[in-house]
Amino acid sequence: MSTLVKPMTHEYRAFRGVDFSSRPDEVLLYRSPDALNMWKNYKNSNGGSVETRPDLEIVKEYEDTIYGIYFYEISKTKHRIVHSGTKLYDDDNVIYSSMAEHKSVFFVFNNVLYIKDSSKYLQYDGTTISEVSGYIPTTTISKAPEGGGVIHEDVNLLTDIRKNSFVADGTATDYYLDTKNIDSNYIPKVWIDDIEKTYNTDYVFNAEDGKITFTVAPTEPLTDGQDNVVIQFRKTTENRKKIEKCTMATIFDTRVFFSGNPDKPNMLWHCSLNDPSYCSDYDYYTEGVDDASIKSIVAGNNALWVLKEPNNNNTTIFYHNPVNDENYGKIYAPTHSSISTGCIGAGINFNDDICFFSDRGMESITGDVTTEQVISHRSSLIDSKLLNADGYKDMMLEEWEGYLLVIIKNKVFLADSRAVSTVGNEPQYEWFYWEFENEITSTRVKDGVLYLCSSNKVYTLTNKDTKINSYWCTLADEFNAPQYQKTTNKRGCVADVEGSVINVYARTDNNKFEKINTYKNVKGYIVPRIKKKKWKSIQIKFESNKPFNLYSCTLECYVGSYVKR
Repeated sequence: MSTLVKPMTHEYRAFRGVDFSSRPDEVLLYRSPDALNMWKNYKNSNGGSVETRPDLEIVKEYEDTIYGIYFYEISKTKHRIVHSGTKLYDDDNVIYSSMAEHKSVFFVFNNVLYIKDSSKYLQYDGTTISEVSGYIPTTTISKAPEGGGVIHEDVNLLTDIRKNSFVADGTATDYYLDTKNIDSNYIPKVWIDDIEKTYNTDYVFNAEDGKITFTVAPTEPLTDGQDNVVIQFRKTTENRKKIEKCTMATIFDTRVFFSGNPDKPNMLWHCSLNDPSYCSDYDYYTEGVDDASIKSIVAGNNALWVLKEPNNNNTTIFYHNPVNDENYGKIYAPTHSSISTGCIGAGINFNDDICFFSDRGMESITGDVTTEQVISHRSSLIDSKLLNADGYKDMMLEEWEGYLLVIIKNKVFLADSRAVSTVGNEPQYEWFYWEFENEITSTRVKDGVLYLCSSNKVYTLTNKDTKINSYWCTLADEFNAPQYQKTTNKRGCVADVEGSVINVYARTDNNKFEKINTYKNVKGYIVPRIKKKKWKSIQIKFESNKPFNLYSCTLECYVGSYVKR
């Protein structure tokens, strides 16, 4: 190399995350074009350092694949609910044995835990578990024996049982229900003046005609016009399956909204006010005129957002906000948003940022029901790896320690809510990237601890004495002089690191990494003696199979003559 012209110094510090979107030589100093199993732990971070992630620590092993985990507390008693195979466990005890082998959904309403598994709809109060029996509605009131009356409550999708109430006239013995062809294998129950009557002694019924015949005509009520005969009967339908087959449940406006029924892919249902056991047969909405599936339902920004997969009509994102109707009370009519990009992954309210994953990556809905909605891209820095991940459409989302974890089989992409940058005129999250040995099947956060389920085991991400491989690479640094050859100052590299074993590598001009040295029991700084000549770009890699922290690295070089071939 010709006579050296001047020294240049670059500092790699205040690390922000990875950048898989650019060539390694175009990445900014504080990002990495290639990093694995590193993150910024804000509880320990010192000046923007990055460190090895925690490892998995086994908590419990079950018989079969785990499809869901939930932590439920009632009456000061804590319950760890685990859906493994076809069984539902409360810690070690099997409390239900007919679960579907499908990812389960949990929610708590009025201190009761509800569980859905695409086949069953269960409730558990910490002592007793059962299928949600369904509120029994009184569908017609003020009926005369021969019929008529006033429509009172809607049929409940969750039960085939309903009631009619009548005003007796003192002479009629035949009382006609508000529907025919009732179940013949269910004996109706009858009350007259709140006294339950006996079948075959006091009454019989005709299922085909929907008729109850009394041995003695019920007497008129003591108060004129007051209902005094109540008949409870059953008419079997397939209604309950509409809710049981749903795979999504979200609470919004003190109601539970359900979707994800594969037989009704564009349908949304909700329960009645404060009662998850009552879903009116009229409380449903069709999202769009096509059958494109609903992929996620998310509450936030003053609305319930319904995120559908792409379709030819470009009607993919709908929102519902409560409106008081004079005849029907509170309704949630769907409104098509101004967004046409569809959801193919999942959606979430991430710290009041309504996000979903399209075929382009992570999108954010900007605006609410009072403004025009637009989307803003959030994952430009990782899209090249994210979109190529096998299982992208079946991702799971979890919030933990201020991060959004995008879990795709054994891969995890972490969006940092505290670090947003502008990339291409759009606000973007900073990201980190992890890999686990096995596929993650379920996840939950409890008291700040992240629980991850893999196969039939429950783990916590708490093991600090790890043996996982982790590394951080700097950019392929051209020192802002791509046209010049450079030579490293062999004493001009200082790295602030901490760890029991840290390997340092370097490579020039995208050749193979060469090991510089292995450093042990480091607390403070190291001085890797990097002796490289006549290079265009240089890249440093810090790597270990033991936990380590990288606080900063400073590298000095001399700039010489023009690059030659």
